[in-house]
Amino acid sequence: MTATLIITGSPSGSSRTLRLAHWVGKRLSQLQIENSTLDLRSLPAEDLMHAKLDAAPIADAVSRVAAARGVVIATPIYKAAYSGLLKTFLDLLPQFALREKVVLPLVTGGTPAHILAIDYALRPVLNSLDPLHIVPGFFVLDKQIAVAPDGQVELDSDLVPKLDGAIVALVNGLRRAARPLD
Repeated sequence: MTATLIITGSPSGSSRTLRLAHWVGKRLSQLQIENSTLDLRSLPAEDLMHAKLDAAPIADAVSRVAAARGVVIATPIYKAAYSGLLKTFLDLLPQFALREKVVLPLVTGGTPAHILAIDYALRPVLNSLDPLHIVPGFFVLDKQIAVAPDGQVELDSDLVPKLDGAIVALVNGLRRAARPLD
């Protein structure tokens, strides 16, 4: 139905945020929503830090954002804000990079006190990129994400229906955006 890009902003190689993003991608696929993941950690650091927009990996990443109708922004919270890696990438995007897009902020953190980072740190930056709609952000405590020995993600059972609700809000926003105005 609609292409959705899941952007992960964790600098960690063993990121729970990335694993959660893959879990969300599987759920979106089950709901017939085409999706792919952009792991910012895989972009060349020098190109990213020096804003080399003409470098092929950076240009490709920016074009993937442009082509998406939905965007999931998945980031860990460090020191009460989203990751610097994510901020660096968001700074490279054109001023209206999220125009006509539906966005789901998906945040992981070590303490419930970090939940405020969604609305006080991340949402204002996302709003500055002019999205059509930002669905309510979703916060997941690190301890609610377990990684099984085989690498599979196991989420707390009480978390799954709530996370599904956030995913459905994104899907509903995408469907509303796809309908022609009367």
